[in-house]
Amino acid sequence: MGKVMTKLTLWNNTDLAMVDRGLLAREAVRMEEIDALVDTGATMLVLPIDVCERLGLTFLDTRKVRLADGGLREIPHVGDLRLSILGRQMICDVLAMPVGTTPLIGQIPLEALDLIVDPRAREVRVNPESPDMPLLDLLHAA
Repeated sequence: MGKVMTKLTLWNNTDLAMVDRGLLAREAVRMEEIDALVDTGATMLVLPIDVCERLGLTFLDTRKVRLADGGLREIPHVGDLRLSILGRQMICDVLAMPVGTTPLIGQIPLEALDLIVDPRAREVRVNPESPDMPLLDLLHAA
């Protein structure tokens, strides 16, 4: 089994909100399409800082992260990104790593978009039990 890569479409969600309010032309919305590694051992979405800067994402704070080698590091945590994978969209925060870092899709976006990783076929798929839209588990206390 090898690595699983998939295409992401990224937008500055603040720009999209300004378009909805008539304050910005749709052509001015900052957007990028990139390939990312699906990492089921990661928690969040990770993007290189230069991608975050080109998109104009908002700095929120710093977060402490544990890297694959066990080392700890504080890195920028940015927000207000709209993400699309396989036509499913969500708004999410991002951990910003140094330029040249491979973009990673972690568990939070995979779960929120109800995507399934097929490591044998090396692809990400929409959950066949919910082909039209993400199906999210909601626990209800009686």
